Amino acid sequence: MERIKTDLCIIGAGSGGLSVAAGAVQMGASVVLLEGHKMGGDCLNYGCVPSKALIAAGKHAHAMTTGAPFGIKPVKPTVDYAAAKDHVSNVIKGIEPHDSVERFQGLGVNVITEFGTFISPTEVQAGDKIITARRFVIATGSSPFVPPIDGLDGVPHFTNENIFDLREQPDHLIVIGGGPIGMELAQAHVRLGSKVTVLEGMKALGKDDPELAAIALERLRSEGIEIVEGALAEKITGGAGDINVHTKDGKTYSGTHLLMAVGRKPNVDKLDLEQAGIKPTRGGIKVDASLKTTNKRVYAIGDVAAGLQFTHVAGYHAGVIIKSALFGLPSKAKTDHIPWATYIDPEMAQVGLTEEQAREKHGDKLEVVRFEYAENDRARAELATTGLIKVMVIKGRPVGASIVGAQAGELIQIWALALANNLKMSAIANMVAPYPTLGEVNKRAAGAYFGPRLFDSTMVKRIVGLVQRF
Repeated sequence: MERIKTDLCIIGAGSGGLSVAAGAVQMGASVVLLEGHKMGGDCLNYGCVPSKALIAAGKHAHAMTTGAPFGIKPVKPTVDYAAAKDHVSNVIKGIEPHDSVERFQGLGVNVITEFGTFISPTEVQAGDKIITARRFVIATGSSPFVPPIDGLDGVPHFTNENIFDLREQPDHLIVIGGGPIGMELAQAHVRLGSKVTVLEGMKALGKDDPELAAIALERLRSEGIEIVEGALAEKITGGAGDINVHTKDGKTYSGTHLLMAVGRKPNVDKLDLEQAGIKPTRGGIKVDASLKTTNKRVYAIGDVAAGLQFTHVAGYHAGVIIKSALFGLPSKAKTDHIPWATYIDPEMAQVGLTEEQAREKHGDKLEVVRFEYAENDRARAELATTGLIKVMVIKGRPVGASIVGAQAGELIQIWALALANNLKMSAIANMVAPYPTLGEVNKRAAGAYFGPRLFDSTMVKRIVGLVQRF
C-alpha cells in the first residue's frame, strides 16, 4: 500500500473539485485529486452541457416551424435524432480536454483515478493508495434520485445519466418530474418530434415564482407537451416500447419511453463518512458557514453540501474554501446572491427572494416593480414578447429578481451583480443600455421604481415649476 502526504486532498473531479484543484496547485499547495468515474462530473457528462446541447438542437428544429410571422414559410423539419445526439457528444468532447486528467497533471495535480474512502479522520484510501492530508474537500456531487415506485425495477427507464446515450428517438416520452430537468428535456424532445407527457406529483416548476411559472407552462403546453400536475406515480407496468404509469388518482398514462426526473441525491455512499467523524444528513453533508463539516479538517462543497445544487454554486464554493484553506482567512458562503436559470423557452431565472418570500420577510416595506417584455422594442422585433421581470425592492435596494422570457438567464446577471455588491436601484437606472436590446428590460424595471417618485411627486412638480420661472 503506497502512502501519500499532501496539503489538500479533493474527492471528486466535478466542477467544484476541479476549481479547487486548479486554484490550489497554482497557488503553491500540493494537491491530490481523486475521481473514480468521469472527469468533469455530472455537469459535463450528464447535466448542464449535454442538456443545453440537446436544447439547442430542438431550438433549430422549432425555428423551422415558426417562421410564418416573419414571412418565412414553415416546413416540417426532418430530424435525425441520432445526429442530434452526435452533436451532444461532440460538445462534450470539445470541453473534455479542459477537464482532463492530462491537463490537471500538467498543472501539477496528482490525479488518482479511484474512488476515495475515509479510513480515519485524517486519511483516505483510493485503490492501493492511502492519502494523508492537512485538509480534505468532499466534492462528490449528486446523482438522480429514483423513487421506489412499484414495478419500476422491471421496466426500462432513463435518467439524465443515460438519456443522452439513447440513439432511437422516443415516439412518446413520459417524464416523471416537472422540475427544471424534466421540463428542459421534455421541451427538447417535443421540438425534435417526440410526443411528451410530463407527470408532476405537485406543481410543475414549483420552486419558481407561480406567476412566472404559469407563463412558461402555458408556452410549453402550446407546443404540445401534456403536463399533468398532482399526478403521483403509484405503479409502473409494461415493458420496452409499451410503458404504463398508473397514478394514485386511478389514471393511466402510456408511452414508449420513460424518463425519471424527480430530483437529486447526494453522492455519499462510498465515502464511509463515519470513519472521518462526519454524519451525513438526508440532504447531504451538513456544513457550517465556512463549508466545514463536523470534522474541521474536511470541507464539503457543491451538490453534496446539502444546499443549492447548481454547477456555479460549486464554483463559488471553491473560491470560498481556497481563501480559508490556503490563506487561513475567515471566509463564509452566502446564498442570497446566487442566481439560477431554467433553460426552457421562455427561459426562467431567479436571484434572491421571490415575491412571496420577500412579502413574508419584509411585509409592507416591500415594493415590487414590474416590466413586460411586450414593451421592449427588441422583443417586439423578434416576436419574443412573452415575458415579465419582477424586482423586489426594500428601501431602494433590490433583494430579489424574477424573470421569465427570452434570455432570462443572461438578464438575471445584472441583478446577481447588484445583490452581490449591495447596489441600489439607482445603479441600474443610471446604466446606459444600447438600443435596441433585451437588456433594456432591466433598466426599464429600475425606471419603474423611480417613475412614481418623479412623475407623481407634488414636490418635484413644484421645484420644476419654480425653476421654469427664471
